[in-house]
Amino acid sequence: MQLVVTGFCVKCRKKVELKNPQEVTLKNGRKALKGSCPICGTPVYVFVKTKQA
Repeated sequence: MQLVVTGFCVKCRKKVELKNPQEVTLKNGRKALKGSCPICGTPVYVFVKTKQA
């Protein structure tokens, strides 16, 4: 099953489905999904919501 994630590509200026999304942890400890734009190949990041207690 492939996870479909959409994000905003700044180069194409439109919402696109991420190609090969992977979960990464940024320097500040925040979780994000990193993929690439299928049209231009620019890296696209989508932040993941954290659980609220």
